[in-house]
Amino acid sequence: MPALSQKFRPASRTTRYATPTKPAADPAADALVPANTWTPTTTAPSSSTPTAGSDAATTAPAQTLMRRSRALVERGVDTLAEILARYSITALRVALGLVFLGFGVLKFFPGVSPAEDLAQRTIGELTLHLVGPSAALLMTAVIETVIGLTLLTGRFLRAGLVLLAVALVGIMSPLVLFFDELFPAGGPTLTAQYVLKDLILAAAGAVVGAWALGARLRRDA
Repeated sequence: MPALSQKFRPASRTTRYATPTKPAADPAADALVPANTWTPTTTAPSSSTPTAGSDAATTAPAQTLMRRSRALVERGVDTLAEILARYSITALRVALGLVFLGFGVLKFFPGVSPAEDLAQRTIGELTLHLVGPSAALLMTAVIETVIGLTLLTGRFLRAGLVLLAVALVGIMSPLVLFFDELFPAGGPTLTAQYVLKDLILAAAGAVVGAWALGARLRRDA
């Protein structure tokens, strides 16, 4: 049996897709918003974010307080400097006068002053033993008392300062006359320390002397 050739052709199927339609343009919207234009949106600042105005409001009172405090301190310093410049030399003069008056009065009473023996020996060495111990002690007492009174009262101050300069030579001379005795083995004794403290009296006398000669304290601006 002859083979039967059959041709099968599939039925043609045509698939149709709907073409999307473009929505109609809104002329009013196109007129308000240009094409290809991005409009940014603004966000209100958070209440927790500090602003320049709030910082200025916070720092202004602090700066004002600092300025007032600085002005108050400077005013106090100026006042203190003025008081010291006016009264410090007078206070130094009175204190120096009290010291010398006390030293001098004690020497009027034998055996009372701790520097009695040192004063007698020093005057004896300086006068080549022409002045006896009792006279040396009395002379020292008179000189120191006069110095103290002139410094305390301010009367005859220049004459008192001249006496002070002479007395300081005698006061400091034991450092030379009795050096080995005052500094055994290189260390100062109690008597040596007593004499060394008179360096402060000499410096104070120099300051008072400069003031008596017309020098005045001046505060730099």
